[in-house]
Amino acid sequence: MTENTQPVFTIEKLYIRDLSVEVPNAPQVYLERDTPQINVQLGTNGTKIDEGVYEVVLTVTVTAKLGEDKTVFLVEAAQAGIFQIRNVPEGDLEPIMMIGCANILFPYAREAVSDAVTRAGFQPVLLAPVNFEAMYQARQQAEAQETPVQ
Repeated sequence: MTENTQPVFTIEKLYIRDLSVEVPNAPQVYLERDTPQINVQLGTNGTKIDEGVYEVVLTVTVTAKLGEDKTVFLVEAAQAGIFQIRNVPEGDLEPIMMIGCANILFPYAREAVSDAVTRAGFQPVLLAPVNFEAMYQARQQAEAQETPVQ
C-alpha cells in the first residue's frame, strides 16, 4: 500500500512538436559579411493529457538580424516530452514541469536549433545553458506583482 504513494516521475516520450526555419532574405543574405545579432527567446508550457500524464513543450525561438530590420534567419523549435508525474503535491507539479522537465528537454531543443541553423547554411548557434529555476522564479515574481492583492 505504501508503494502507491511513492512519487513517480518517468519520461514516456521525447519528440519535436514543431520546427520551422525561415531565411526571408535569401539568397542575398548569404553574401553579407557582417555578424548578425542573435536573439533567443524561451518559453515553457505544460498540459495535462491524462491522469498523471503531462505534455511539456519547450519553445526556443532564435532570430538573427543585421541592423534593425534585416532578418538573416528565424528558427523556432518546439521540443516536447510526455512525462508521467504521479503522487506529488499539487503545488510541486508546476515547478517539476517548468524546471525539471524543461532541463530534460533543453539539450534536445539545443541540438534541433543548431542543426536547423546549420542546414539553412549558417554557422551553428550554440545555445548557452539556461537556469530554468531562475526563469521560473522570475516569472512567479512578475505574476505576483501584476496580480493585485485583495
